[in-house]
Amino acid sequence: MSEPRDFIADVDSDQRRSPTRVAFVTRRTSAQVKSSHEDQVQTFPEVLFRAVLAIELLAIALVVFSLLFNAPLEGIADPTHTPNPAKAPWYFLGLQELLHYFPPVVAGVLVPTLLIIALVVIPYFNINIEANGLFLKQRQKRLRIFYLAAAGLLLFLLLFHVYVAVVPTVIVAIAMIIAANSTLESPHRFRRYLASKPLAYWIMTWFLFELIVLTAVGTFFRGPGWSWVLPWRS
Repeated sequence: MSEPRDFIADVDSDQRRSPTRVAFVTRRTSAQVKSSHEDQVQTFPEVLFRAVLAIELLAIALVVFSLLFNAPLEGIADPTHTPNPAKAPWYFLGLQELLHYFPPVVAGVLVPTLLIIALVVIPYFNINIEANGLFLKQRQKRLRIFYLAAAGLLLFLLLFHVYVAVVPTVIVAIAMIIAANSTLESPHRFRRYLASKPLAYWIMTWFLFELIVLTAVGTFFRGPGWSWVLPWRS
């Protein structure tokens, strides 16, 4: 049993706040309870604490790393001697690799802009509004569209000899075909996992896969004149 309370009268405008059993509601107020329980709980302090902790740990790790290893800096820039190859920072090497195959407007402006727009817009398509698996509904129709899109993309890459981008595209396409032939009741966990993924997941996976491959090729496999070299023979 709860602890007994003094049943005393009081004057207040909120019954929940008043620790009395009898309360007279004042003028210009309603008898309803102003505070109510909600299904959602504010987690901002906890999330903020985790973010601050992650930032502090990252800062400590960077300081320790900088004390143990020197930055891989080159010599003073010489305008009369341009390094060959002149490579961009690692986070731009994917675009620089595309510049090897496409004109600057296409590789530097058109392709990144279209990819960013697609990644922003596609999650809001009606086919993905519930975040269901891509091939769980209208499987045959979506599978035909997928075959046409994949064949067109592969033909485009082969036409411009972008062979380094063909391999990630083929791997993602094979994974999507496995997902199309799987259900949420498949015996294998991996196939159930693939079957549950929406369109935005597949496009984001392909985009990140391509970005990693292009960046790795530009970093380790490009030598003088942007020719193909093996890193262990350079």
